[in-house]
Amino acid sequence: MMNRLRRVLIAVALLIVVFPYAWVVISSIKSQADLSDPTRLVFTPTLVNWRAVVEGGILGSAATSVVVGVVTVVIALISGTLAAYSISKLRTGGDKTRFTVLLSEMMPPAVLVIPLFFLALSAGVRDTLFAVIPAHLTFVVPVVTWFMIGFFDAVPDELEEQARVDGYGRVRAFSKVVLPQVLPGLGAAAIFAFILSWNDLFYALILAGGNTRTLPVAIAGFNTFRGVELGTMSAAILISVVPVLTASFFVQRRLIQGLSGGGVKG
Repeated sequence: MMNRLRRVLIAVALLIVVFPYAWVVISSIKSQADLSDPTRLVFTPTLVNWRAVVEGGILGSAATSVVVGVVTVVIALISGTLAAYSISKLRTGGDKTRFTVLLSEMMPPAVLVIPLFFLALSAGVRDTLFAVIPAHLTFVVPVVTWFMIGFFDAVPDELEEQARVDGYGRVRAFSKVVLPQVLPGLGAAAIFAFILSWNDLFYALILAGGNTRTLPVAIAGFNTFRGVELGTMSAAILISVVPVLTASFFVQRRLIQGLSGGGVKG
């Protein structure tokens, strides 16, 4: 009886999770006439929405998102990893520091976007990626730092101490002994950081320009004064969602370990 109930609950949960994705897939291959009736399940599939999305430059916006995400990840990994090592192994700022890392995440983006906007304007980088990337770093670096603290905590201090006894300096011990121990976490942090940057709409909408619009901004553009262009928006959403879902599937265990371990001193 319990097994049957468990299967039913799993099936219901799976249906709730999968249904929105299935609906988006169906909407992306419906014609405009078929989309007028959302309940219509029998229709002739068409690729007109996909052609319209591709011809509309969505792939260029996706490429822009990739560039922004990669640059953001590289900078965030370098700074966040060093900060996490300092907090975890050097006890910089004491134990309270690890709990204050994410304070910036509690600040509404609207508070930061105004000074960022004027800084970009005064620096002459408004409507460029040089305005968007620093904005993304404001929320990606703290998360990467928090993420990596948990992995550094899991590395025994004795490994680094032994390396120091063998004549390694602090930098060499970090690069040769400690860093290889956290490489899986570093890879997961990179993917997680990329997902955060990839999904951002708010900063990119205000700081980026028409020629540098990211993928979420391009998707939002399908909500026009004539209404929502549901078919093309659905196709664009799938282009945006598939890479994120794929990446999340492969690193989900590391994501849980990193996000839950940042606040626990090893």
